[in-house]
Amino acid sequence: MSLIDDLKFDAHGLLPTVAQDASSGRVLMVAWMNREAFEATCETGFAHYYSRSRKALWKKGETSGHVQKIVDMYLDCDGDTLLLRVDQAGPACHTNRESCFYRLREGDGWNIVEEPLK
Repeated sequence: MSLIDDLKFDAHGLLPTVAQDASSGRVLMVAWMNREAFEATCETGFAHYYSRSRKALWKKGETSGHVQKIVDMYLDCDGDTLLLRVDQAGPACHTNRESCFYRLREGDGWNIVEEPLK
């Protein structure tokens, strides 16, 4: 039995994947993996995901240099969500912020609590 046999992909062949900074514990982003992305991640030691909009495999940071080096991988109790603890090079978010989670609910709106990195 291989690692991939324990993963429960959804009806579209995808697995939600949370990337967390291994040092700070901060959640950086949530993305999707298919079988190919999981295998590439295991083979290279760097996070690969599946883009639902482009319908293609992508290595995180391939063009920006903001790669995610895998420290640990955790599979949840149901086998249907993956947690990657990573060493993040540069910002994780495409908006040039440390994390994709930079908007805080305040009252009836969302307040931006983190500015883009310089």
